[in-house]
Amino acid sequence: MSNSVSPKLRSDATALSRWLFVVAFMVLAIVVVGGITRLTESGVSITEWKPVSGTLPPITEAQWQAEFDAYRATPQYQLVNGPAGMTLSTYKFIFFWEWVHRLLARTIGLVFAAPLAWFWIKRRIPEGYKPRLLALLALGALQGAVGWWMVKSGIVNDVKVSHFRLATHLLVALFTLAGLVWTALDLIALGRGEGRSRLRGVGLVALVMLVFQLFYGALVAGLRAGTSAGGGWFNWDAWPLMQGKVYPDGVDWAMGAAHALLSDVFLVHFIHRWWAWAVVAVLVVVARKLRRTDRKASVVLHSVFGTQVLLGIVTVWSGVAIWLGVLHQLVGALLVATTVWCAHILGSPRHRQQ
Repeated sequence: MSNSVSPKLRSDATALSRWLFVVAFMVLAIVVVGGITRLTESGVSITEWKPVSGTLPPITEAQWQAEFDAYRATPQYQLVNGPAGMTLSTYKFIFFWEWVHRLLARTIGLVFAAPLAWFWIKRRIPEGYKPRLLALLALGALQGAVGWWMVKSGIVNDVKVSHFRLATHLLVALFTLAGLVWTALDLIALGRGEGRSRLRGVGLVALVMLVFQLFYGALVAGLRAGTSAGGGWFNWDAWPLMQGKVYPDGVDWAMGAAHALLSDVFLVHFIHRWWAWAVVAVLVVVARKLRRTDRKASVVLHSVFGTQVLLGIVTVWSGVAIWLGVLHQLVGALLVATTVWCAHILGSPRHRQQ
């Protein structure tokens, strides 16, 4: 069937898929930097959104002092970092990570928008893919808006950003990553003369369950709930137990079930750690379905979700060490990309015919 594909279509599909994979890799990078930004409490260090002038960091001492003065008006400084004795030098450290995060976001936007315009002008976008690529561009713009919406909640309302807005920010990024990978895989199939894949069956179930798990993982991060179970290396009272019990003491239902399920640090952590095993179960089913048709994908999926589970455990034991927390977030994003890849294989015409 691949012989029926014209050399131009094959070339265009290959070029587009490689470009989308580059953008996907950059999204993985910004997820890592976002994790560092969260864990170092850097997210509200820059109190204004300046799409153009904000590309350059402060240079003069007066510029640095102006940024620091603006930060000192935030609840985070007034209630936490100010009393802790934060200096301008310390402020520069947290400013750096937030600036890198925003610079990388701008770079991703440019790396996506400029080639998209070039492919469009050169008529190199295959039929049916323009709406999807425009949707991915819109997701990128939405992510920028959600990011600033999230930061504003920490500038005005609280010492930290809203955990709901943080979860929205992370999920939009991971949804964009999934869209980039799925579209790139469809383009690779197009270049081979194969039809598009369909998201269905156990692949769809796995992704829906994974989204729920990622949502609760973001709530854990936003609520700083990672340490609510306790800590200490190989301390079984912190994992698999929580504070020495299967179901932890301290869950507060007084404000209603919705508040407890979404905002209680003990219950949110409890749900995140045990829903993980439901996700593992369905991913094992996905991997077993792939064994005969694509053993490599099956092995990779097993390896990624196994690594993620181990990272979750050691992150709790470490008391949420920054480097482990960041690795846990990175592998979570890699698990999204891997699950999308596996679901794409399961939904492909070639697999459906077997």
